[in-house]
Amino acid sequence: MIGVQLAIKIGLIGYRNHAARLLQLLEQRSDCEINFIYHPTKLLNEPRITNNLSELLKCDAILIASPNHTHYGYLENLLENFKGYIFCEKPPVSSLTEIEKLENLDVEKKSRLFFNFNYRFSNINNNLKSQLNSDVIGKIIHINMIYTHGLAFKKEYLNSWRADGKKNLHNIAETVSIHYLDLLNLHFGNAKKLFYFPRLISENGTSYDTDYFTIQFEDGVTASILNSYASPSMDEITIIGTNGYFTIKNNELSIYSPRDTFNSKGFFISPPIVYKHSFSMENDYQDSLQKSLDYFITHVKEKTPIDLDHFNASIRTNKIILNLINQE
Repeated sequence: MIGVQLAIKIGLIGYRNHAARLLQLLEQRSDCEINFIYHPTKLLNEPRITNNLSELLKCDAILIASPNHTHYGYLENLLENFKGYIFCEKPPVSSLTEIEKLENLDVEKKSRLFFNFNYRFSNINNNLKSQLNSDVIGKIIHINMIYTHGLAFKKEYLNSWRADGKKNLHNIAETVSIHYLDLLNLHFGNAKKLFYFPRLISENGTSYDTDYFTIQFEDGVTASILNSYASPSMDEITIIGTNGYFTIKNNELSIYSPRDTFNSKGFFISPPIVYKHSFSMENDYQDSLQKSLDYFITHVKEKTPIDLDHFNASIRTNKIILNLINQE
């Protein structure tokens, strides 16, 4: 029938946790059809499950949502044997040698490869961008980012790939912190100084469950990032400028300004709130994931090359993490 576009055929590598989240989003779309769900060994009660990776080569697009250390092996195989589009979860790869191989890919392969740094599509990113040249905030001095919860104390954590220090020692840096580093990298460029402090606090598993980053960028802006699987749930961002500050905390986004706010004795006091709005970080994450997937699927449907800026930014962020890990 003229004018009817067939659903694009999707293959998914991975089936639990984040892979399950992607699967749910894809199944809600009328323009996508999940043909295969690949696992190297497991046989599950799911008709789309296959242990044969070559089955996925029949698809229009393949999504890699497997443990971090497996990414490059799949990428190497698919880039050699698959002519469709590839969506790969962050981090792209787990070694500088693998990064170098990605950098040496030809442009045609790079332009059908998308790494999912979905915070680029988030309202957090939009708000950060809006404050860069804001008279209300003024010149940005410092950014503080905190995201923590108690995953490392859950029973299932011990048997997960995240807890395996032999394969994923720096799993929280590569899985969580990398998002925040990517946002800062996009807006402030290369870091002049960057320090990394990983810790295993819960004593569950053998990989680090907590990390802390301090960063100074070339224009003098500083930033700190704290991520942990070993503490109560916190999800906060603060941007401090010369004339005000911006916070996302407890499901509210607030902007405080101006700096020159005084009490009756002429002493500085906290500026008044000039803007306040409800803001769910959890909902924003889900929305950004949907938008990132939308971006990728649009290119698959239209058979257009993916902007190489995404590839290059992903490689830069991946290098930051890997260089820090190698120094640790």
